[in-house]
Amino acid sequence: MTPLHMAHIHAAAFTSARPWSADEFAALLDNPHVFASSQPQGFALVREVAGEAELLTIAVHPDHQGQGIGRVLMVQWMDRVRPTASEAFLEVAADNAPALALYTACGFGQAGLRAAYYPRANAPAVDAVLMRASLG
Repeated sequence: MTPLHMAHIHAAAFTSARPWSADEFAALLDNPHVFASSQPQGFALVREVAGEAELLTIAVHPDHQGQGIGRVLMVQWMDRVRPTASEAFLEVAADNAPALALYTACGFGQAGLRAAYYPRANAPAVDAVLMRASLG
């Protein structure tokens, strides 16, 4: 999947926050520790360093949400890092109930909270829930 395609999906999926640009995706993918797992309708972008993996972002086009694609992407990247990473981390907006449910179903639990982390237009900022999963 190209950085431009990723940017289009990200913009469609993230309407309450600034979507990432194709240049930002390209710069991240130039890092040897960053990789993408993808399906035609979505992707997960992950950084793996020193035995830890971090989900940087995951996006599924809204026309295809609720079809299990997010779960497939989660399983793909977690299986890929499992041989070399013992822990995985991510953060998610506290008001993103579908994502929280997906991450919990994939074995993640709350590890912390960043108060008022995600800005919202015409609304108060939303907390970021930090989540962790053991991959062992």
